[in-house]
Amino acid sequence: MKRVLLLIATNLAIMVVLSIVVSVLGFDRWLTANGIDYFSLLVFSAIFGFGGAFISLLLSKTIAKWSVGAQLIDGSEGTTQYWLVQTVHKLADAAGIGRPEVAVYEGPANAFATGAFRDSALVAVSSGLVEAMSKEEVEAVLGHEVTHISNGDMVTLTLIQGVLNTFVFFLSRVVGFIVDKAVFRTERGVGPGFYITMIVSQIVFGILASAIVAWFSRQREFRADRGSANLLGSPQPMIAALTRLGGLQTGGLPDSVKAFGISSESGLAQIFATHPPIQVRIAALQAPA
Repeated sequence: MKRVLLLIATNLAIMVVLSIVVSVLGFDRWLTANGIDYFSLLVFSAIFGFGGAFISLLLSKTIAKWSVGAQLIDGSEGTTQYWLVQTVHKLADAAGIGRPEVAVYEGPANAFATGAFRDSALVAVSSGLVEAMSKEEVEAVLGHEVTHISNGDMVTLTLIQGVLNTFVFFLSRVVGFIVDKAVFRTERGVGPGFYITMIVSQIVFGILASAIVAWFSRQREFRADRGSANLLGSPQPMIAALTRLGGLQTGGLPDSVKAFGISSESGLAQIFATHPPIQVRIAALQAPA
């Protein structure tokens, strides 16, 4: 449950910061000075909603490297590093994308891909993954991550988050304005009731938005699993990798990149999980294409 709460907090953090900026700059007062201006509010909501999402995307590689302590490798560091770089480059060529940067970091079995552009992305692999898996299984995981890049999953999730941020920003202010006028009877501008209701509404809508983003994220995992199977010519390596992961402790990723890594939640936590249960992913690979 702690991971779920941290995921929700991360998704809400950008919107809270932007809301403070909007309030400090006086935009809320301007938009509601003579009754709420819905069109202007929607425009501002889109600017801040998409702005925050795309800023996060543009900084994603830098944040990812910093948050897990990933070190870029070029293959000259040793035999394992050489194999990792060559394998990622081979898979990228097969997927028709630019060769990503490759990085390694210390931690439990995991891997992730991130970056704003298909031709200049990053694939990072943990030491735990390399140590626990066979080369064929690692290659399947790398194929999964390369497929995320070729599918443009980072951009897609950013667009979805931007749309949802826009409506969270917009609807929380509409609800705040209505409650402020109907319940708190504020006659001119907005009063404390607006800000209290807006903050509460933003948290509630933000939690719902996080669940929607997580659902989209789970769907892209199935596509990436199938993409790995296509790159390797068989679903068996990915099935073997997932089976191995099912018996390992995965994780070790901060919330800023957790959606792009390997994980599995169950029970109520599945509502906010960015990855489907491993057994469900294996079943999907075993089903006829």
